[in-house]
Amino acid sequence: MNTNELYLKTAFCCMACDGEIADEELQLVKHFAQTSNLFDGLDIENKLNEYVSEINKQGRGFLSAYLKDVAAANMEEAQELELAKIAVKMIEADNKIEYSEIGFFKRIRNKLNVSDEKLLEIFKDETLFEKFPEVEPEDFLLPDIMVDDDADWNVSFENINLSTNGIEL
Repeated sequence: MNTNELYLKTAFCCMACDGEIADEELQLVKHFAQTSNLFDGLDIENKLNEYVSEINKQGRGFLSAYLKDVAAANMEEAQELELAKIAVKMIEADNKIEYSEIGFFKRIRNKLNVSDEKLLEIFKDETLFEKFPEVEPEDFLLPDIMVDDDADWNVSFENINLSTNGIEL
């Protein structure tokens, strides 16, 4: 899997890890596609529809497979930092941060080689967490009780829908 596809799959998994995909999250994917080269070379809408179909079939197994993809990726530090930024931006895109999303980020973080210090730098340099003064970036890095890839997220993934509601990807 190339890095651009891993970035898109990261965005998708962070959208879906709470059991639903919000319009704001799709808007952010569109923004990324229009203002960066993060997803260059990908048919974004087809890929997202493919991911929706797979997560509806596999449930949390899809997220576990994604985590294995992250672990197997041979990324440079800058790419790992970019992946972490995408994840956090997607998590906060729907204007709420749920514990299942923080827990999922911790699972992603567990697969990265970049240091906590570097992650904290990008969290502070970016506008991440501005909308959530009650959330400390460190909350995303603190050890969790369970970071097992196959742990139960207590979320249903069988009925995730990709409703673009006029959002052209």
